[in-house]
Amino acid sequence: MTSNALSLPDTDWNVSRLYQFCKEIDASMIIAKYSRYVVDLNRSDNDELLYKNNITTGICPSNSFDGNDLYKDNKIISATEKQQRIKFYWLPYHNKIKSCLKNIKNHYGYALLWDAHSIQSEIPSLFPGTLPDLNIGTNDQKSCSIDVQNAVISTAEDSPYSVAVNDRFKGGYITRCYGIPEKNQYAIQLELAQSCYMDEHTLDYDIIRAEKLVNTLRKMLLMFANSVD
Repeated sequence: MTSNALSLPDTDWNVSRLYQFCKEIDASMIIAKYSRYVVDLNRSDNDELLYKNNITTGICPSNSFDGNDLYKDNKIISATEKQQRIKFYWLPYHNKIKSCLKNIKNHYGYALLWDAHSIQSEIPSLFPGTLPDLNIGTNDQKSCSIDVQNAVISTAEDSPYSVAVNDRFKGGYITRCYGIPEKNQYAIQLELAQSCYMDEHTLDYDIIRAEKLVNTLRKMLLMFANSVD
């Protein structure tokens, strides 16, 4: 891999740390342990494009979000290698999601999925200018009901953060695949601008900024849960 790729610039840094409060509200957490450069868990296994009119990366990317090569000498992941990565990393993760949602729905009659992500606040190849702080995606209201979506949006808009809804980030494969409102299964993706909780240059976690953000995240998740009850 290139030296730039080895620094893992497209990582969702410290997201699981932000959501540690989920343990206190009895929410299950499934945390990815491998880089999206190994396999992108938020892409379909058939590599279907998420955003047809925008730059996007595949399930086993060869370029970073900003368009730089991940591998030296323009290496491309072979079809065989891609299938191996899907088998050993992608499938177990998605099987766990399916199992978790099934168990929750069997117990409560419905299930909620909150797909948590973060990204650099400025990536010219993906979006112009600076990304809003909270980017809510429901696949244009297909992954959850409009009432549920609006309840979460209202909570976000009451916060000190800027908000975008179904704009540059409408929800990736996870939101689109598992958000099935007609089957009492609701999904929302939240893409955070990393400037909200960390230094984007040093990658240092900013406790003061993070604590402020966690307060808003907690309110949004509780509203998500209560709007379905």
